[in-house]
Amino acid sequence: MILNIRVSPKASRNYIEEKENCLKVYLTKPACDGLANEQLINLLSEHLKIKKYQIRIKSGEKSRNKLVEIGL
Repeated sequence: MILNIRVSPKASRNYIEEKENCLKVYLTKPACDGLANEQLINLLSEHLKIKKYQIRIKSGEKSRNKLVEIGL
């Protein structure tokens, strides 16, 4: 399964908002040194109730728009 995700780093709290055809994810970590990507994987694993190793950022590691692959 592939998800379109729009990330907003440096938000006041962590949460996931479901939009029409994508997820909007708000993260408290800044987008430097991969901190926001790491927090994104942690938050998605909690939200989807799957292991972290099953989540992979397919494209957009340095962008706000990401394609994330979920391998079940």
